[in-house]
Amino acid sequence: MAAPKKGRSASAQSRPGRSLALILIAIAALTGGMFASGNTTPRLGIDLAGGTSITLEAKSGQESAINKTNMNTAVDIMNRRVNGLGVSEAEVQTQGDRNIIVNIPKGTNSEQARKQVGTTAKLYFRPVLATEVSGAAAASPTPSASSSSSKKATDKATDKATEKATSSGTPSATATSQGRAVTDALKDDPTPPASSSASASAKASSSPSPSASSGAEAEAAKLQAAYTALDCRKEGQRAKAGEGAKPTDTTLACGTNSGGQWQKYVLGPAEVAGTDVKKASAVYDTQSGAGWKVTMDFTSGGSKKFASITGKLAKNQEPQNQFAIVLDGSVVSDPRVSEALTGGNAEISGSFDQTEAKDLANVLSYGALPLSFREQSVTTVTAALGGEQLHAGLIAGAIGLALVVIYLVLYYRGLSLIAIASLLVSAALTYAIMTLLGPTIHFALNLPAVCGAIVAIGITADSFIVFFERIRDEIREGRTLRPAVERAWPRARRTILVSDFVSFLAAAVLFIVTVGKVQGFAFTLGLTTVLDVVVVFLFTKPLMTILARKQFFANGHSWSGLDPKRLGAQPPLRRTRRPSAPADPKEA
Repeated sequence: MAAPKKGRSASAQSRPGRSLALILIAIAALTGGMFASGNTTPRLGIDLAGGTSITLEAKSGQESAINKTNMNTAVDIMNRRVNGLGVSEAEVQTQGDRNIIVNIPKGTNSEQARKQVGTTAKLYFRPVLATEVSGAAAASPTPSASSSSSKKATDKATDKATEKATSSGTPSATATSQGRAVTDALKDDPTPPASSSASASAKASSSPSPSASSGAEAEAAKLQAAYTALDCRKEGQRAKAGEGAKPTDTTLACGTNSGGQWQKYVLGPAEVAGTDVKKASAVYDTQSGAGWKVTMDFTSGGSKKFASITGKLAKNQEPQNQFAIVLDGSVVSDPRVSEALTGGNAEISGSFDQTEAKDLANVLSYGALPLSFREQSVTTVTAALGGEQLHAGLIAGAIGLALVVIYLVLYYRGLSLIAIASLLVSAALTYAIMTLLGPTIHFALNLPAVCGAIVAIGITADSFIVFFERIRDEIREGRTLRPAVERAWPRARRTILVSDFVSFLAAAVLFIVTVGKVQGFAFTLGLTTVLDVVVVFLFTKPLMTILARKQFFANGHSWSGLDPKRLGAQPPLRRTRRPSAPADPKEA
């Protein structure tokens, strides 16, 4: 038996059923995986399902700080911060050199996530020197003066290991006069002993210490005027409170209390940075009945800093026994301390609900970013608008597919059945893979991705056309169908591989150099291009080999699309002996 010629495969010719069985098993396995995972539809992007898209622009005093490393670090922290809210399908990615895009799908508290993502400055722990409800009349400088409203987080901060501190029933923050607050803030030691009498404290705060310089007095007067004028109820003033302050500076800040009122603060220099917090978690205390609380674990360096500042604060009276957790110039919590916390971990307890505890833990865990960001734009897409876009995209795809099918039927007749079956197999594989990629790599089918799938219909049909035309060329040369199929395949295969390689290369380059929704188009185009090769090799060619053995196609039926007469086939050329040339040209 003669060996098959180069470029042919004996097994491919004699056992095409194996290839068909393999691809059908793959479709069955992928479909079974869809139902087993409970995901039977592709995950939709925010432009189709609805959601919120936030664009953040990096800003820094030093332009060199806005680099690829810092941007990637910011993306990682923002991604963990949003995921900390339970938003596992959010997308955070860079766009260009200084922008970050955050896509939050529907079904999520987008306003809460927006606050978490948009709050991007560094996190610091600062001692509270004075605080009062913004807009309230200043009280006399006596220890008994207090405000009835205070933050929920001001109950207590305790050592997680010992938990020796006790909680007061209703927390209160001392409302001090502006003069006392500013003078205390500028002292060399902003945490005087709690044993000092009220009169001595008031006297010390009403006049500068003997060692205070005229510069310190001027600074105290300036800070006092700023504190007096600060109204945290006004957004413009809140944004400017503490603007430009360094970690080593005494500064002003705003925050809200449990009653929803704005509270203003005088805060001392930062003692602990957000980077000193190793981990923070929101837990529910079932043993003591305290409800939700936030636990913190510090790094080795952070443990020493936190032990030092809490040791000083524990000796003071309210509000100077509190420390403020400041993020983006805003006080997110101001717990008070009753003892030095030296165990390397601590907990903040109070009248938290679950959302507040998780938000605070999230801020503590992922609050420190290498850059500051400003919110450039916020786009909200409703589910109704997304549904309309998806509907329009599906109609466009259906029209494109219908036109391709009509062309195949009119031009290729019986061969169109092979092409349509191949398109259905390709569609099944594409749908199943896209559905499974949603929960595995968070792939979301957006509108550009739908466009990529529509373009892929033409690319896939082009592969069939190349193969069919090669077969028809062989028949035109006078060959029967079965050898025509096997001779046409090697040449068609090379053309299909080159064409698909160019398409895949274009998709890969587009995916690498672009961001956002354009990547969805590139990813879908690349995926469908790879599947086109799989379908042509494992389904179209084997199916064509099997059908070439059927009389309908082998005999060239007029509706088979392979009728030799319609194709203008010529009988094979036969060699004949040429007559010898006459010796005399005249005889010719």
